[in-house]
Amino acid sequence: MSTTTTTASSTKGNASQIGQQIRSNLQTYALVLALIIIWLLFFFLTNGIYLSAQNFSNLFRQMTITAVLSVGMVLVIVAGHIDLSVGKLAGFVSVVVAYLQAYTWNQIMPDAPAWLTTTLSVLAGLAIGTLYGVLHGWIIGYLRVPSFITTLASMWILNGLILIRTGGKTIPANQPLFSKIAQGYLSPSAGWILALLIAVVLFIQMFTGRQRRLKYGFKLAPLYQDILKTALLAGLVFGYVAYVNQYQGVQLPVLLLAIIAVIVAYVSNNTKFGRYTYAIGGNREAARLSGISIRQNTFSIFILMGFLCGVSGVIMASYVGYGTIAAGGGYELFAIAACILGGTSTLGGVGTIFGAMIGSQIITSLTNGLQIMNVPSAWQYVVSGAVLVVAVYVDMVLKKNRG
Repeated sequence: MSTTTTTASSTKGNASQIGQQIRSNLQTYALVLALIIIWLLFFFLTNGIYLSAQNFSNLFRQMTITAVLSVGMVLVIVAGHIDLSVGKLAGFVSVVVAYLQAYTWNQIMPDAPAWLTTTLSVLAGLAIGTLYGVLHGWIIGYLRVPSFITTLASMWILNGLILIRTGGKTIPANQPLFSKIAQGYLSPSAGWILALLIAVVLFIQMFTGRQRRLKYGFKLAPLYQDILKTALLAGLVFGYVAYVNQYQGVQLPVLLLAIIAVIVAYVSNNTKFGRYTYAIGGNREAARLSGISIRQNTFSIFILMGFLCGVSGVIMASYVGYGTIAAGGGYELFAIAACILGGTSTLGGVGTIFGAMIGSQIITSLTNGLQIMNVPSAWQYVVSGAVLVVAVYVDMVLKKNRG
């Protein structure tokens, strides 16, 4: 009798624990479900074209520019700030990089090899973005000028600099080696090796994480749950590689995005910088009283954001193949929307890199599907805006129910 009671109690406890985990991750599940619904909807509306191997590959390539910006924007918003200049900063970097490719290196060193001019162009783009981030961090962090005003002014300044640099003309950036940054692919065999390495890392991380939690006395989920979760993630990676290999393979910009997202996610979850960022966003005064340097943290956040704008600008120039006066226009709104769709709170203190990535893919998936259906661009904006409002409302309802 007692054995039966103990077993029933244990089963009930496990069920309760699983239910609690599902509720705590409800927002993430809802995001993934929404993305799947969008994919299935456009799959039927486009007679299967939408989820063909070629377009599926394009979906992930197209999201990289917005996603790289949203990775940095998560930390900016979590800390209680906003950056309205990221689109134009990325656009300015793309214009400068295109100008270097088209004119500067040909004049200074006409016989230089392509690898050298490409490397110098990329480094110049990253340096411009980072230095602009330093400027933002100093003005916002140390001079205490509100981020909204600072970055709004920067957006106008950068727009003017783009007009000056382009002179109203299109600047080509179609050097073959440089184009591979955003248009290149891994070979199918390299893609499989990468997938295997990712799977191994996922399982190592899972087991080391369990050991770490056990060491510090934290409650552990049942081993089979962690194994199933990790196996599912590994399966998704293998499935993605298998599908895109039917076209041309894993895209280089997607690989670059994945590396950036993993690094920033690790930093935000496992370092003092990340913990301080969430603490400041959650309760600024309490963070200050506990000895956290808000100025230094803000300075670091905007340096990171500037660097990621540089990365995004390089990808933009390589993907589009030229620099124009419209470069980067509207990307700041896409990045912010991706963060909000992904669950980042506009009040600060809450947000994840994974959520921003899913939000970026939702925005890209909507835009791509509407373009395939030849929906006018004006209506694309209307639909995207309506989806954003609905998503925020659903997020509010989920948070209220969870609370």
